[in-house]
Amino acid sequence: MLPRRLPLIFALALLPALSACASQPDGPPPPSSEATAAIRGDGGAARVPLARAIDALFDEEAVGQTQALLVMKRGNVIVERYAPEISAKTALPGWSMAQCVTALMVGQLVSDGRLRMDETAPVPDWQRPGDPRGEITLRQLLQMRSGLRHQENAELDRKSDRMRMLFLDGRDDMAAYAEAQPLEAPAGRLFEPSSATGVILTDLAARVLTDSRSPDIRRRVVSDYLRTRVLEPVGMSNTRVSFDRAGTLVGSSMMLAPARDWAQLGEFLRHNGSVKGAQVLPHRWVHFMRSASPRNPAYGAGVWLNGTPPEGVAPLWPGQARKSLFACRGEHGQYVVGSPGQLLTVVRLGHTPPELEGALHDRMGVLLDLFPG
Repeated sequence: MLPRRLPLIFALALLPALSACASQPDGPPPPSSEATAAIRGDGGAARVPLARAIDALFDEEAVGQTQALLVMKRGNVIVERYAPEISAKTALPGWSMAQCVTALMVGQLVSDGRLRMDETAPVPDWQRPGDPRGEITLRQLLQMRSGLRHQENAELDRKSDRMRMLFLDGRDDMAAYAEAQPLEAPAGRLFEPSSATGVILTDLAARVLTDSRSPDIRRRVVSDYLRTRVLEPVGMSNTRVSFDRAGTLVGSSMMLAPARDWAQLGEFLRHNGSVKGAQVLPHRWVHFMRSASPRNPAYGAGVWLNGTPPEGVAPLWPGQARKSLFACRGEHGQYVVGSPGQLLTVVRLGHTPPELEGALHDRMGVLLDLFPG
């Protein structure tokens, strides 16, 4: 009789194990077909976690609307995904990422000898005797430490200098609005992100490229210089820019480009100003852009750095991502991230409301962490 009871005994013995298996929750769902299809090469990242990280960045409830995500490794596109209504040809706004492009144009003008870094910025109204703004240098403007009064608020608020300059009383002559602001701190002493600075810099570019105050002439000469000396050499030939009625390039924010154009900006900075071995912009200029401002280790000149700011939330990922990592960042969750140590450029474009920006930031950090150094 004993041999007949063995199968029953074994079955009873297995019941606790089977019960435990049944009570365990299922594992994470498999990645979506869209995420899997977006991967052309893993770049050294584990494929399934990479696909899940892509899906996480297209989770609209968690991070808002992601319109484009592009990853380049060693100069090759390895991930590319778009929202349903967006394509690889769609020009998308970078908002404050435009200031990276403006800094490149200023770098060409400095290289040409038309502007000088440590001399008074040539704004006519600042040159009047006794005007303390006459102490502001080009270097201080680029490093966001001019000391000019400015309230950088991306929300539609009449108290925001950014909104007033771009859309309200300053919109017809943005440079005049920006340059009329008084100092709130001695030049060079205070770091403060400022859309006004991007417009002041492009006004200076127009002033050194032409003596004319004609809006049409200013628009033409600046557009030609930007296109031939920056956009086309960098690989951003599909980029669209805007000018105000005074003919000043809106170098703070009004630039639209497809994701691949924005990626070329990151690649250009990652390669220290060279394209296919040709040095388009002096190496020392890109080194300056990627070197910390004296007033904020998390900012260089036109780009954010992976340092810890003296106060507030770190814009990138200090202590987590590589120290050499940098980024052009724009309002509503725009990122062009360059990581020289990982041979990587990552672009995310879309619209993220303020309350979800922290989640987007964290998920971008997870994606970057997947790639080896």
